[in-house]
Amino acid sequence: MAADTRERILETTAELFRRHGYTGTGLKQIVAEANAPFGSIYHFFPGGKQHLGEEVIRRSGEMYRELFEVIFDASPDPVTGMRNFFLGAAETLRVTDYADACPIETVALEVASSNEPLRQATADVFESWIATATGRLVKGGISRARARRLTITAIAALEGAFVLSRAMRSTEPLEIAGAAVAADVRAALEASRRSRRTAAKRRRGAVDPATRSGGT
Repeated sequence: MAADTRERILETTAELFRRHGYTGTGLKQIVAEANAPFGSIYHFFPGGKQHLGEEVIRRSGEMYRELFEVIFDASPDPVTGMRNFFLGAAETLRVTDYADACPIETVALEVASSNEPLRQATADVFESWIATATGRLVKGGISRARARRLTITAIAALEGAFVLSRAMRSTEPLEIAGAAVAADVRAALEASRRSRRTAAKRRRGAVDPATRSGGT
């Protein structure tokens, strides 16, 4: 039962952060919607709201990171994987009536200059996302430096598109951002293939004269 109560508090807080942010979410609201006694907040999270907030940020960040892995790995190629992730985000936003966006971005905007532990938690989550997506793009054939740049661009586009989509009550920003990021990934993959072909030709060119010389 205690584990169930703790789980309900975490899930409820994550949903409220997505909808109202950290500042706009109160402890009384959390326990009411989680159907939990008020004292359970301090029982499970002795540091109060900040302690709870940090755990929710890290937990939510890991869930989103795993979701990206599932969607990306189920796609036939990196271009489709990136596009599908944006389309999935757009659909989630639409079916929740533009209420459920990214809790990490929502909280990061509020606490970056005012709450160092929560700022650090959001930064750690973003770095974990960057590392995961960078690794997937490297595996797809893109250099690590370019893959990291592409990943940071993709996350910035995603979070910015969430803001626009919620304000405009339209998935168009997410759809356009996803198409742009997918195009960037496609261009990087094509550049990587050209670079490998060029390197292979140079290697063959370096070997051929010696081969001809050996045959004379």
